[in-house]
Amino acid sequence: MAPASRIAVVTGASSGIGAATARQLAEAGYRVVLTARRKDRIEALAEELTRAGHSATAYPLDVTDRAAVDEFATAFTSIAVLVNNAGGALGADPVATGDPAEWRTMYETNVIGTLNVTQALLPKLEASGDGVIVVVSSTAGHGTYEGGGGYVAAKHGEHVLAETLRLEIVGRPVRVIEIAPGMVKTDEFALTRFAGDKEKAEKVYAGVAEPLTADDVAETITWAVTRPSHVNVDLLVLRPRAQASNTKVHREP
Repeated sequence: MAPASRIAVVTGASSGIGAATARQLAEAGYRVVLTARRKDRIEALAEELTRAGHSATAYPLDVTDRAAVDEFATAFTSIAVLVNNAGGALGADPVATGDPAEWRTMYETNVIGTLNVTQALLPKLEASGDGVIVVVSSTAGHGTYEGGGGYVAAKHGEHVLAETLRLEIVGRPVRVIEIAPGMVKTDEFALTRFAGDKEKAEKVYAGVAEPLTADDVAETITWAVTRPSHVNVDLLVLRPRAQASNTKVHREP
């Protein structure tokens, strides 16, 4: 159980993995700070957690806005945990016809957003004497697949960011953890990727009896964060049993 005074910042906390992680870290005893662009969503979640007896604060934030991120960081003298979860995928076109604007948006959100928040809060994490940075990447950061070029490129960038940071700050009191989920079924990920096309979104999970859930990933994040401070989970890849790789999935007829 974390001391009640320890703060955990979760980006992209308005839905899916981010919201589930905020709930589980709150239950583990952290004071959670919920950030996302959708103010109404994070305020509702903060109210839910507060009613349950936890400490939660909502802070509307676009992680790609560096000035806003720097302003956000001034609110803290120290924090214990940063979960870089904000990100997402757009489109599934081949490289030859992919939309450069979508590629740029994915890179800005997944990579530059993670960089912005990590840079701004790293001194606060170090000041805690036992900080943890979590980068929620994806199996897309470790293997390619057709139609995923833009997202794969962004997630490879996020993976390299985490790997390099770990090398650069070794010896300082901050752990760097990468959690790389495979197929996770949430309310919004595939729907956002396919611009609201429900039929395309459902095909992603067709025939897969039990894809991962947001709670599965959140439980994994919370487990990694709450290991003893000398234990660093460098990289943890999790997939549903039905998924052997990004391109090999068992589907029931």
